[in-house]
Amino acid sequence: MREWFEDNAHVIQRRWPTLYARLLAHEGTVQVELIKGRDSTLSVDGIQLTSRHDRLHEARVQAASLPLEKPRLHVYGTGLGDLPQVLLERPGLEKLYVHILNGSLFKLVLQLLDQRSWLEDPRVELMVAGDLPDIFTPFFALPAEMLLADDFNAKIRDRLVSEVHLSFNNRDFDPQSPFIQQRLQDSLEVLLADDDAAQLFGSCTGRDVYVIGTGPTLEGHFQHLAAIRAQAERPLFVCVDTAYRPLRENGVTPDLVVSIDQRISLRHLPFEESDGIPLVYMPMSDPQVLKVWKGKRYGAYSASPIYADLREQHPRAQLHVGGSVIHPAVDLAVKMGAGRITLFGADFAFPNNKTHAGWNDGDLGPAVSQARHWVLNGEGERVRTQLNFRGYLCVLERYIAGQPQVSFFNSSRAGAMIAGTQFDPEFVQ
Repeated sequence: MREWFEDNAHVIQRRWPTLYARLLAHEGTVQVELIKGRDSTLSVDGIQLTSRHDRLHEARVQAASLPLEKPRLHVYGTGLGDLPQVLLERPGLEKLYVHILNGSLFKLVLQLLDQRSWLEDPRVELMVAGDLPDIFTPFFALPAEMLLADDFNAKIRDRLVSEVHLSFNNRDFDPQSPFIQQRLQDSLEVLLADDDAAQLFGSCTGRDVYVIGTGPTLEGHFQHLAAIRAQAERPLFVCVDTAYRPLRENGVTPDLVVSIDQRISLRHLPFEESDGIPLVYMPMSDPQVLKVWKGKRYGAYSASPIYADLREQHPRAQLHVGGSVIHPAVDLAVKMGAGRITLFGADFAFPNNKTHAGWNDGDLGPAVSQARHWVLNGEGERVRTQLNFRGYLCVLERYIAGQPQVSFFNSSRAGAMIAGTQFDPEFVQ
């Protein structure tokens, strides 16, 4: 097999000299095997890059998913160069942005195959995906490289996966679902009797707020949080529903609880000692849980279509939601006027092989043994997680990027690295 690297690299050096230098510096290795069928392809670390029977047809199927009328398109992953080549056949295409997801893999492909036909096209811009803070549309992300993305490009990989899965993830939130319609009807009496969460907005302008999730790293902060809670002047404690019970069991009383999940029961959110603790909720919450809560209750909505009729008929505050209760909890803190927010238990991962603080393995979802994905933690190390957790992390990071007036801090390096946060020196050495 001919060595093509010099020819390919000459084009890259001429067009993208900085990228060329980075490729030369790549020292990562990949395990590769030639796979033959009617055609041939490469298997990298056990993952087949393309079809082994008809690579060109596969690329045309992929290209067909992208709109013909768009003059600018994005391809994430380089593959064997088939998809860029097919897209460049479009006469109306003005720019094709090709985002590298695995530098070592791309360097290997440059050695094995002639890529000059698309690299030399003036419409092509070649870049490393992780150099940019977010993804661009319309795009096609090559499936194999969504699995093979290297650490530097992991954040972009996560955002691509989240975007690709969006419609699938929303399948359970059909406004016409009989269950949803019944739940909203059952909750209406409670909602109309309660106050609007908007009454809380602006109530703690400039105050520090602790937003407390249920990630495993929360367990390391119980004692410290209890001591801070006893101080006369302290941050406001806002916790998510599943963090409420373990906090109380460890001597920490939150100032406010946020709950949105239809599956939260009295087991998760016991009411017996809830006097004086406000609860912010959405109408998908179990009305039986809401009715027995002793503290003041505040209703809110998300932007979800399931609340469209309610928003019009009975206006209430709107909070940001992206799959996890941590999102509206953070948004509430921002809208209350927080100048500084420190996140606790916002791990989006399973550090120390635990899923949640204060709960047994599998109590709040799949067990650790079922984790098949990873994120980078605050030490730059891979830590196991679930696919949906990575999506929740993407949503929070985008939200944080849109709140430049608020300083965001993380209380642990063991959980997922959260873009846009700093580590709080009081809790992270």
